[in-house]
Amino acid sequence: MSRSAPVLPGRRGTLGELYSPRANSFGVLRLVLASSVVLSHVWPIGWGPLDPLWTYSGAQTDVGKMAVVGFFVLSGFMITGSGARGTCGRYAWHRALRILPGLWGSLLVSALVVLPLLYAHLHGTTDGYWNHREGPVSYLQGTWNTSVSTHWDISGVLSEGKARGTNFDPGVNGALWSLKYEVFCYVMVGLLAASGALRRARRLVPLTAAVLGLLILRDWVTAPSPRGIPGDMRAAVQVPLLGSMSVHFLIHLCFVFLIGATFQLYRDRVPVHDGLALICAAVLGGTLVCGGVFVLGYPAFAYLLLWLAIRLPRPFRRIGRERDYSYGIYIYGFTVEQALALLGYARYGKPVFLLLAMAGTLLLAALSWHLVESQAMKLKNWTPRFVRGPGRRGSTAVRPRPEPRPAVGEPEPAPTATTG
Repeated sequence: MSRSAPVLPGRRGTLGELYSPRANSFGVLRLVLASSVVLSHVWPIGWGPLDPLWTYSGAQTDVGKMAVVGFFVLSGFMITGSGARGTCGRYAWHRALRILPGLWGSLLVSALVVLPLLYAHLHGTTDGYWNHREGPVSYLQGTWNTSVSTHWDISGVLSEGKARGTNFDPGVNGALWSLKYEVFCYVMVGLLAASGALRRARRLVPLTAAVLGLLILRDWVTAPSPRGIPGDMRAAVQVPLLGSMSVHFLIHLCFVFLIGATFQLYRDRVPVHDGLALICAAVLGGTLVCGGVFVLGYPAFAYLLLWLAIRLPRPFRRIGRERDYSYGIYIYGFTVEQALALLGYARYGKPVFLLLAMAGTLLLAALSWHLVESQAMKLKNWTPRFVRGPGRRGSTAVRPRPEPRPAVGEPEPAPTATTG
């Protein structure tokens, strides 16, 4: 009689066995990560220096950048599932629906509502705002697609505020810098899906992640300090449609995105183990203190996020399921904080500033979800004529392919974009 394999203490199963697209904690994780970005910007926008993690980690990272890394891990996991099971046309349609309407809405709100009010606060009128050489029309023309330039001001509002003594970045929405890197990763998954690599050559994904990891390791080993930032932060490349992109962030963000993608493709081999999660937490903490967060801390953080998505108590699974405000928090938080700083609310201290920033951001995020994002997602099962299959030219809808197994899929009600 054969003996059964021993069950390791803390072992719960594999990621493939335990992950369900309809019963997980990705929603609350996205909300926490998005709110962490708002928290991180309190320091530089209201007072100048970066958040305390920057100093604690020896200038390796800060809370906002770790939140962005978390977003890319979750996106890599979920978006790869979407790309593996659908057609390329529908994959691109879903990604565009999730990211562009909300982005365009935030650009319009900034240019046509928030900044005119700030201009009126500074000048007592909006007369000079609309016909300024670098006014709202110039801003919208320059930021309408995903190659968003985060240094854009409108009609000199933020520059004038800075000249009066406020300590904020001169851009309307500096948080949008990561969007084009997210779109780059979407295109990468689309190409892998179109070539069949996600089904027939899936090992290409972890191998590419390993190559990027080796590049980061090489830069870290040759860096002047083990707690410094590896690589040249000034090097950039021009990417068609996306514009200038930092080589540093391309390598680092693609690395963590592909880690998430690897977890998706090899979910049947990834153990969900409490002891392993504890080790990863120790590794992450140790690298923040001693150095190497880019090399060892990022993979450990990636595993922790997916472990939390499975292991958080059941009530957390309800958060963000019906109303996903995380993307709205991400795309509106910076602008709200800029407005608060210009209006002088930093004088009331960080707790009050953060409370006001979160309240204003949540209001705009809720409006964005209910009026723009969720409305756009109602079109997810409609396919434009130019991406329909040749046998479906006369139909306006395409039935989704049946799920091959419950563990493959996107959380409902909508696939995620920059915020997971």
